Amino acid sequence: MSTGTPQEEKHHGEDVCSVVDSLEQIGSQWRLIVLNDLQDGEKRFNELKRSTGASSRTLSRVLDDLQETGFVTRRLEEDAPVATYYNLTEKGASLCPVFDEIEAWADEWL
Repeated sequence: MSTGTPQEEKHHGEDVCSVVDSLEQIGSQWRLIVLNDLQDGEKRFNELKRSTGASSRTLSRVLDDLQETGFVTRRLEEDAPVATYYNLTEKGASLCPVFDEIEAWADEWL
C-alpha cells in the first residue's frame, strides 16, 4: 500500500532507475576491482594484472569497457620498452568518494 503522492512515487522510481543505471555501468566485479585499483594513480597493464588477479583476456575486456564508458583513459608509451598505461578520467575519479563510503559501510556491516 502506497502512502506517497503520485509525484513522490514517480520521483522515487526515477531515483531507483538512476541507481540501477549506475550499477549497470560500474557494477561488474572486475570493473569495480579495476576502478578501485586505479584510485592510486596511473598503472601499466601488467601492474593491473598482478594487483587485480585478472587474466589478460578479462582485464583487456574490462579496460576496453571502462574506456568506452568514459571511466578510464589509455596512454601508449612508444619508447622502449613499449608500455600501455591506464588512468581514471574525471568521471572515474568521481567514484573515489563512493568507494570510500562503500568501504566504510562494509567495515561496519560485513
